[in-house]
Amino acid sequence: MEEYDIHTLSNGIRVVHRQVTHTKIAHCGFTLDIGSRDEKPHQQGIAHFWEHMAFKGTRKRKSFHILNRLEAVGGELNAFTTKEKISFHASVLDNHYEKAFELLTDITFDSVFPEKQIERERNVILEEMAMYYDSPEESIQDEFDAVVFDNHALGFNILGTTESVRSFHRDDFKRFIAENLDTSRVIFSSVGNVPFTKVKKLAEKYLADIPTYTAKRQREPFLHFAPQPGMNSKLNLALREKHGFVYSVEASYSPFLETGLMAIYFGTEPKQLHKSLSLIGKELKLLRDKKMGTLQLHTAKEQLMGQLAMSEESNLSFMLMMGKSLLDTERIDSLPEIFEQIRRVTAEQIRDLANEMLDESRWSQLLYLPEE
Repeated sequence: MEEYDIHTLSNGIRVVHRQVTHTKIAHCGFTLDIGSRDEKPHQQGIAHFWEHMAFKGTRKRKSFHILNRLEAVGGELNAFTTKEKISFHASVLDNHYEKAFELLTDITFDSVFPEKQIERERNVILEEMAMYYDSPEESIQDEFDAVVFDNHALGFNILGTTESVRSFHRDDFKRFIAENLDTSRVIFSSVGNVPFTKVKKLAEKYLADIPTYTAKRQREPFLHFAPQPGMNSKLNLALREKHGFVYSVEASYSPFLETGLMAIYFGTEPKQLHKSLSLIGKELKLLRDKKMGTLQLHTAKEQLMGQLAMSEESNLSFMLMMGKSLLDTERIDSLPEIFEQIRRVTAEQIRDLANEMLDESRWSQLLYLPEE
């Protein structure tokens, strides 16, 4: 039996729903296949700015009425922007599900971008940018993206630049939406104790009359990586617990449609920098040269499966995952299917992948050093 149901409207918008009977909270939202990578150089930051402006007025609501609509019934309204997606979503008691559905449709498709609100929000975003750049541990990732992706749009900072954010007006938002909105690349996903028959009825009521939009854009693929001088618990044990070299260390993987980025971040005292870099190189060389032991591999799989299972316990996370997964892969894998794929991974496969991905000649590096 499928864990979710899908309904496609005549304009191409898809509705995916998972009914969960043991909760009174419903989570729902739109995921749009639009992000900062779709911006032209002079548009940097406009997707994120649009996310802010969606709450600032529609043809039938002022900003106050948007924010108060769900807050008055104990609900939450939120949004986020990534390099490839924009999401507008809400969480409410299930008896207020229709309110959330209608409000999300209104702010997603009927924002009017009042000029006075643009000016106010411009200052909010500029302040957000100033605070962000004052935090090296946060801003270094974006700087690293700019190094790795060079002049490609994947290297753009989601917040934009001071110059671009200062330049936007109503027509700029309308133009960006017209260039990038494609209703066949819009997902409305929801999780809650709501029958799918009701979800479909509301979809026909609120979404069926939205015109069919076809994106005019063509995403430029990132094809030419060139290493630039300027990664998990195993590293944490070596760098922090065993040697005491760093304050924090973490590894991350950011997948995009046609590429991805694995990165290792750490913060340390300048005198420990080269020792820390050397230890990271040593740990990655071990992954390339030596197969993981049976117990080590089993533990890694169990940790990963446990983390995935806990994340699925969050209905909000599952709702957001369904929208992204449908857009990126045209399917939603069940947890048992994912577990089976993890269990089939071998030590040889990990070693081979490490030799492909962790080749030192393909590393880029960015260092933040204190002034002498």
